[in-house]
Amino acid sequence: MLGITDYGTFVVTIIIFLLIPGPGNLALVTSTSKGGMVGGLAATFGVILGDQVLMWSAVAGVAALLIAYPDAFNAVQWIGAAYLAWLGIKMLLAKPGAAPVLNIKVGHYLRQAMAITLLNPKAILFYMAFFPLFVDPANQRGLTTYAFMAATIAVLTFFYGLAACLLTHFLAERVRANPLISRGLEKIAGLFLVGFGIKLAVSQ
Repeated sequence: MLGITDYGTFVVTIIIFLLIPGPGNLALVTSTSKGGMVGGLAATFGVILGDQVLMWSAVAGVAALLIAYPDAFNAVQWIGAAYLAWLGIKMLLAKPGAAPVLNIKVGHYLRQAMAITLLNPKAILFYMAFFPLFVDPANQRGLTTYAFMAATIAVLTFFYGLAACLLTHFLAERVRANPLISRGLEKIAGLFLVGFGIKLAVSQ
């Protein structure tokens, strides 16, 4: 299909990767719990936009540039780690009744999730290694093949984000009834963000 070998396996593999816990998933859950479905969907589109930038950067050979200039790669990696840790610390130090760390405005949710996605340079290397596994050299159609793969990932991410937002929103309605549980979950989310930041920083 458009130069893609075993399209079904490609789709299943993407779904599996989407299910793996990470900063993007945490952004979706936190945004939905704070801003409802609107906030969650805004974060979903932020993740999709960030992923598209990383995918096309990989196709354009940015990964090769990062490998050739490891200092640039490390700099982006450290910025991403610091950003995640900063968000986590703000959530841990937030006082009861304080404004949410992830802002209620829809545009902020989108930018927040997009920034979290973009500040993981290893994703570029992942896409550069992942795409060739499913490209048929004999039948590939250049940019059309990569565009179809990128579009498939965007659609799958949207439906995954929608499902995650619906589930989170359903649970959040019950959590909001108990402020103690709500604050506890926010602290746990903060710890996870700090943990993701540390993991990104040390996995060089």
